[in-house]
Amino acid sequence: MHPPLTALAAALVAMTFSPASTELSTKATNRIRSAATILKEIHAVPDKDIPQELWDKAECVIVVPGLKKAAFVFGGEYGSGLMSCRHDRQWSAPVFMQVGKGSWGLQIGAQSIDLVLLVMNARGVEKMLGNKVSLGAEASVAAGPVGRDARAATDAQLKAEILSYSRTQGLFAGVNLSGGVVKPDTDDNADLYGKSVPPRDVVIGNTVQTPAAAEPLMEALRAREHK
Repeated sequence: MHPPLTALAAALVAMTFSPASTELSTKATNRIRSAATILKEIHAVPDKDIPQELWDKAECVIVVPGLKKAAFVFGGEYGSGLMSCRHDRQWSAPVFMQVGKGSWGLQIGAQSIDLVLLVMNARGVEKMLGNKVSLGAEASVAAGPVGRDARAATDAQLKAEILSYSRTQGLFAGVNLSGGVVKPDTDDNADLYGKSVPPRDVVIGNTVQTPAAAEPLMEALRAREHK
């Protein structure tokens, strides 16, 4: 009777853990689709878009959809988004990133915001891929300029390692995220690529194939490259 019992036990274990895995995969997939939608919607309004010149100079982009104000009030510390980096005008497969609250968190009037961060140089990229980087302290950050022309950018904006933007109730504008923290999302990256694939290999090594689930975001990034 032992073999049948062993098989039954294995089946019960599978039934126990499968729904959790499916739920996590669905959440991650929805996050990817939401990030893609944000990029498309922002790009559809050129006068309120990220200046093309700055977009073209950016090493990486991070998109965090639907960061909830309630998370800052009730103890949750992180919102999750995705980062992709550019290699010879081609975007890498994305990795999941977490953005944590800073002094700006409770100053947001709306219940939910979308964030877009441009990582402007290699130093900024290295910091993003560390265990955790504090914006404003360990990585310079500035509210990014909006519009068709980047010539209105201030000296601080042009020198910042990170340019940050928010979309709140349909309004897209630069936002200073000083005091926030950014780090790779270990759990979701393991779910997408496996535990043996570090985020650096995905976005800098550029040797990891883009998973099918991430294709909506890649389409949005490619569309932005070809105006």
